[in-house]
Amino acid sequence: MLRLTDCAEKPVVGFGELLLRLSPPTGELPLQSPHLAVHVGGAEANVLVGLARLGHATRLVSAVPPGPVGDAARAGVARWGVDIGHVATADGRMGLYYLIPGAGLRASEVVYDRAGSAFAERESGAWDWDAALAGAGHLHLSGITPALGEAACAATLAAARAARARGMTVSFDGNYRAKLWQRWAGDPVTSLRALVAEADILFGDHRDIALLLGTPASPDDAVAAAFEAFANLTLIASTTREVVDARHHRIAARVDLRGGEAGRAGPVALTDIVDRIGGGDAFAAGVLHALIEGEDAQGAAMAGLGLAALKHSLMGDASLFTRADLAAFSLTGGDVRR
Repeated sequence: MLRLTDCAEKPVVGFGELLLRLSPPTGELPLQSPHLAVHVGGAEANVLVGLARLGHATRLVSAVPPGPVGDAARAGVARWGVDIGHVATADGRMGLYYLIPGAGLRASEVVYDRAGSAFAERESGAWDWDAALAGAGHLHLSGITPALGEAACAATLAAARAARARGMTVSFDGNYRAKLWQRWAGDPVTSLRALVAEADILFGDHRDIALLLGTPASPDDAVAAAFEAFANLTLIASTTREVVDARHHRIAARVDLRGGEAGRAGPVALTDIVDRIGGGDAFAAGVLHALIEGEDAQGAAMAGLGLAALKHSLMGDASLFTRADLAAFSLTGGDVRR
């Protein structure tokens, strides 16, 4: 069983872009009324915030533009306990994305506005991995970062290799974003395969694995194929989601270990969803939390599903729930906690 118990004493590091999310009120199209809600997000930052709220030391490696907007983004994660000492300031703009919330049978839509951001434009050699990874126990990455361009892609692979060279464990969340890869002449399959080859933990389902290996397969066959293809992989965690409508989903979780140990949780019905963005990042934070605590595959699946389900009740990109919230969570809901 893979356990990240070293991270009980050592920080979890995440490398990725800090973003601002702009969205109109639910039930409206952009600028239907002159209001946009703003939240700080970013896949890796979301995972770190979730872990920090569960009591773990976390450190973000990123870059934002100088000035009040970049400062506000940094403060937006620091307020929840994430170490931002390695969030640099650099020329460029703040990365943005627009979320148009769905309603009923109208799906939500994401529009990216990240080209030319301070993070995406930073040269791959500008990151000091000796300093950024000093004293850390684990590195978390996602497939969003390499999709931002050649420099970000090279930096993500350099981070993974630097972590492995230091004896750290590495997790990678597939997070394939076709819209981002299409903006430049990158090769997503080759790039993502190189990153998964450095990972101990893969957050990804059979569709992510099919992208990497080029062969569609059932969930069970995909897990077996991934363990065969990537020698360093020890654990694969994923969720399945059935969408009834914009505010009613059913999700389940699975955690598979090399050698056959497995955990399953759910499905659980999520009704009256407040915000589904960041649910996958909350799942990753829950699984990593369980592994740091020494839980087995079943415990990791339960913690991941629990935190993901709770996130759907909360506006914003990151899970802000505590250990007490997770411990009190019930797959069937519950009465008022008093």
